[in-house]
Amino acid sequence: MTARPRRVAVNLPHPSPPSANWADCYQVDVRASGLTAEDAARLAVGHFPAWVRSLMRIRDAAVGVVGLKPSTHHLSAHTDMIGIFPVISRSPGQIVLGIDDRHLDFRLVIDVDSADGVPQVIRATTLVDRKILLGRLYIAAITPFHKLVVGSALTNLGRQLTPVTRTA
Repeated sequence: MTARPRRVAVNLPHPSPPSANWADCYQVDVRASGLTAEDAARLAVGHFPAWVRSLMRIRDAAVGVVGLKPSTHHLSAHTDMIGIFPVISRSPGQIVLGIDDRHLDFRLVIDVDSADGVPQVIRATTLVDRKILLGRLYIAAITPFHKLVVGSALTNLGRQLTPVTRTA
């Protein structure tokens, strides 16, 4: 049985970044002894499936027209990356990935709540500071795709780990 992600509430302001004015959060319950937030991030967003990579190519072509950075803009041998996202901060229980642009600042926060022998909760919180109208329009346009991508990433993570079945 595959662990199914579910949407959970996000409280704003959030520490990363406190200026965020848009957020969502999904979580999945798994059993994975010793899993760190970085491990979870690498499993979830380190290698997107082909359909997500295709969406990113379409996104890059579309945003280039209005002068926004492509998803590959931050790729560098000198920048610590997970997938297409630069690492901003890390601890065993949390990793923050993010990109700043003129229209918005984006953060993906992966949290892992764990205790030995107890099911772990992995949360993927997306936080966005929509700085200008273009940022608001961009988020409005990509939100349906964002939900699909995050859901897919956490479902794939759940497939790689032992899911926990929740009882009602």
